[in-house]
Amino acid sequence: MLKLVEKLEEKIQSIDEKMSDPELLSNQKMMIELNRERRHLEDILQVGSEYKKVKLGILEAEEIISAGEDADLIEMAKEELNEYKHLIGDLEKELKLKLLPRDPADDKPAIVELRAGTGGDEAGIFVGDIYKMFQRYADTKGWKLEVINSSPSTSGGFKEIIFSLAGDGAYGLMKYESGVHRVQRVPATETQGRVHTSAISVAVLPEVGDVDIEIAEKDLKVDVYRSSGPGGQSVNTTDSAVRLTYLPTGLVVICQDEKSQIKNRAKAMKVLRARLYDAKMREQQEKLSAERRTMISSGDRSAKIRTYNYPQSRVTDHRISLTLYRLDEIMNGDLDILILPLRQHEQEEKLKIQSEM
Repeated sequence: MLKLVEKLEEKIQSIDEKMSDPELLSNQKMMIELNRERRHLEDILQVGSEYKKVKLGILEAEEIISAGEDADLIEMAKEELNEYKHLIGDLEKELKLKLLPRDPADDKPAIVELRAGTGGDEAGIFVGDIYKMFQRYADTKGWKLEVINSSPSTSGGFKEIIFSLAGDGAYGLMKYESGVHRVQRVPATETQGRVHTSAISVAVLPEVGDVDIEIAEKDLKVDVYRSSGPGGQSVNTTDSAVRLTYLPTGLVVICQDEKSQIKNRAKAMKVLRARLYDAKMREQQEKLSAERRTMISSGDRSAKIRTYNYPQSRVTDHRISLTLYRLDEIMNGDLDILILPLRQHEQEEKLKIQSEM
């Protein structure tokens, strides 16, 4: 482990030398990649440096004890050794977790799709609530949110809304939100005060470019038509709405939020690429039994992942049996109190699988 920490230190030094190279300063793409890699290595090295300090402390204490020259010094060394041995196990485990292979998509922007499920109007309203929750979370992270397509419901909220989140680690955090979100509360339309249960589905996909997924023009059918709002009212008088059909699979993506056909097509292509990339990744994961054992990383959207109980101000994440009585904070965008334990659990599961192989 000590050699590994030293290699990390050498790697960061190498990156710093590259970043100071005048020839690279004009290569913005390369500088972004180097910056991203450096931040990742720094995160690991924070734990690695502490591990190195404790490990060297153990070696020094053991040397003093084995030398047996000064009784007082030996006693102090024994106390230090005892403290260090309590720390080293936890630090080694944390370092191993941070060294686990990362999902290459974690640094990508995210495309989030919210759809109303069972529960009628109340499900549509809850889509709106979850959208606002994600908006607030994005604000805390400094991410840029852009709506790609939306279908408002008649009672408020949305039948469906699709949006992108651009910023550091957007997909890496938001991927834990994929699945069925269930709400238990008294709807505004309920006259007898009964608690109803409604559900919505959340799909989180990494946004990918042409390099990740190549789409041939011959495989694409493009239809344009006039955008329409609730009740069929015309939003504009030009054929700006775009419907893309990927012919090999019949996958359809619609975008009509922009007044420009070009912008709608560009946004629809983002969603299409993301869905095709997601399908490709899922197909690969199906072949890996170890991945199937990691429930969270599979992102199974057919599974009920979370319940929001308003009467009890309770939120339960069913994947790790985590219950928090902090509904208001969570709906106001404090999602890290749910996401970070999920990420920690996933890493521990992967570590367990790795140790069994």
